[in-house]
Amino acid sequence: MVSYEEFHENLEKIQEAIAHACLESDRPINSVKILPVTKSHPVEAVKYSHRAGLPSVGESRVQEAIEKQAEVSFRIEWEFIGHLQSNKAALAVEHFSRIQSIDSKKLLDRVNHFAKEKEKIMRVLLQVNAGDDPAKHGVACDEVEPLLENALSLSNIKLEGFMTIAPLDDNPEVAKRTFMNLREIRDKLQPKYATALPELSMGMTGDFIQAIEAGSTLVRIGSALFGERSYS
Repeated sequence: MVSYEEFHENLEKIQEAIAHACLESDRPINSVKILPVTKSHPVEAVKYSHRAGLPSVGESRVQEAIEKQAEVSFRIEWEFIGHLQSNKAALAVEHFSRIQSIDSKKLLDRVNHFAKEKEKIMRVLLQVNAGDDPAKHGVACDEVEPLLENALSLSNIKLEGFMTIAPLDDNPEVAKRTFMNLREIRDKLQPKYATALPELSMGMTGDFIQAIEAGSTLVRIGSALFGERSYS
């Protein structure tokens, strides 16, 4: 993995790119946050993020995150961004501050059940397959509203917004169209249900500029910060 100095240089470059994209889109620079994606990197990636003052990190494997959590003594928020199997829901509720990848009623109900057991309000995002990509997880666009209604009815769920992953495509317009789809869904449902849905977790290393142009509030950055993954 890269050294801390290299990481910090990478972080500054990304922050500059975000600032430029925000200015181009007539958005406040502080309207977009970085979530360092530490999955498949050693625990040093988490330590780098904390040292740089970043408040959260993203992990996609429950057990990997638990092992890293045991190696750090400082406080940092852990966000789950991978596909969550229902049999790992209890552990995810226990070890993460937010789950970004809720994509079914079954999973949502299980997360609520375990959150209730632990007397915890679980922050979540609904993952939407906004690019209609068969290779991606997420609820279909026309199924978002029923899942949102379910989330709002559950006592131990705090719905904060949506997440999506754009299809792999060399044309940047494909990613931007995906992100715009999700932004439009959020903008339609937020007033209809009179509930704040502020978070749009959209954009990764290869497409975060397009995501910001479409309204992303949180970009998930891994390899551009830490280099290539240390293990798969």
